Amino acid sequence: MSVTAPQGFRAAGVVAGLKDSGARDLALVVNDGPSRAAAGVFTTNRVKAAPVLWSQQVLQGGRLHAVVLNSGGANACTGPAGFQDTHATAERVAAVLDTSAGEVAVCSTGLIGERLPMDRLLPGVDAAANELTRGDGGLAAADAIRTTDTVAKIAFRQSEHGYMIGGMAKGAGMLAPSLATMLCVLTTDADLPAQALDRALRAATGVSFDRLDADGCLSTNDTVLLLASGATGVTPEEEEFTRLLTEVCHDLTRQLLVDAEGASKAIAIEVIGAASERDAVVVGREIARNNLLKCAIHGEDPNWGRVLSAVGTTDAVFEPDQINVAINGVWVCRDGSFGDDRDKVDLRPRDVSITVDLSAGPHSATVWTTDLTADYVHENSAYST
Repeated sequence: MSVTAPQGFRAAGVVAGLKDSGARDLALVVNDGPSRAAAGVFTTNRVKAAPVLWSQQVLQGGRLHAVVLNSGGANACTGPAGFQDTHATAERVAAVLDTSAGEVAVCSTGLIGERLPMDRLLPGVDAAANELTRGDGGLAAADAIRTTDTVAKIAFRQSEHGYMIGGMAKGAGMLAPSLATMLCVLTTDADLPAQALDRALRAATGVSFDRLDADGCLSTNDTVLLLASGATGVTPEEEEFTRLLTEVCHDLTRQLLVDAEGASKAIAIEVIGAASERDAVVVGREIARNNLLKCAIHGEDPNWGRVLSAVGTTDAVFEPDQINVAINGVWVCRDGSFGDDRDKVDLRPRDVSITVDLSAGPHSATVWTTDLTADYVHENSAYST
C-alpha cells in the first residue's frame, strides 16, 4: 500500500489512452477527510508547466480534496490553451466528486511542448472516479504515473502513536534539484494544519528529493504534495511527524536513484568537515554533476583527482592541502595528495560511496547521483521520437 495506507484515502489508476503503449496513464487520489489540509513544493525552474502553475495557486488555500495525475504528456510550454486544459481537468474532477476545482491539484509528466488529448483525458477522469478504492487503488495509481520508470515506487511508515504516512513517486530521468523530475503524492491520517504540513514537507524534501542529482537537469513539472485526512484524530508532535515523513521521502528517493535511466551505479557523496551545510551541499552537488567522475565510476576507476577537481570549482571554504577523499571506505587522498593505494578500492558493487572531508568545520551533507552510461545517452537521444 502507498497513498492509501493511511486512513481516509482512496485512489485509482486507469488507462485513458494517453500512452501509445496502452498502459495505465491517469491516476486519481482522493482525501475523504475529515480534514483536507495540504501543502506542496514545486520545481524552481522558471519555465513551469501549466499543472504546476495551477497547483501552486490551489495550494495557497492550504486545502486539497483530490489530486489528478497523468503520464503521457507534460502539458508544459503549451501556452494559455495548456492552462485551460489543466483548468478543465480540475473542473472535471470537481464535477465527479461534487467538490470545488479550487481544491483539486493537477500533475502531469511526459513530453514537453505538446497539448494533452483532452477527448481522452477527461473520460479517463470519469473512469478513475468509478474505480476509487482503498485496496489496490494505491498501487494502480503509482503504476499510472510512470514514464520511463521501470517499476512503481511506493513507501509508507506507521507511527507508534497510531498514524501513518504513505507515498508514491515517479522519476527516472531529468533527476536534479529542486526535487528531481518527479511527481510525488504523500498522504497521512494525522491531524495537522496546513502550516505544519508545509514546514514538515520542506524540511523532509530538503534533505531527500532535493539532494538527488542524477544528471543535473531540472524539470518543468516537479511536484510534491502532502495531504492530511486527520482520520485518526491524532495530532503528533511536529518534530516526530517530520522525522517519519523524512523517512518516507528518503525511501522514495532511494527508489528514484536505483531506477535512474541507464544507471549501473548508485553513488552517495558525503561531504563532511564543511564550514556550513550550504558549503557541504554545494560541494556534493558539484561532484555529482562532474561527468568525468561519473564516467570513471562507470568504468570502475577510482580516479580521485576528478573529485578534487570538482571541489575546486566551488566557492566553499577549504584549503586545497587539507582535503581528504575516501572511495568505498579507502582514503585514496590525504591532505590534498595521494593517500592509500587506489587499487584497494573495489568498485564492482552497485552502491558506491565517496566521502570528502573539507577539514573546514563541523557541517555535513549527502548528495546522491549515478554514473554516466551509454544506456543513458541512448535512452535520451530519441526520447521524443
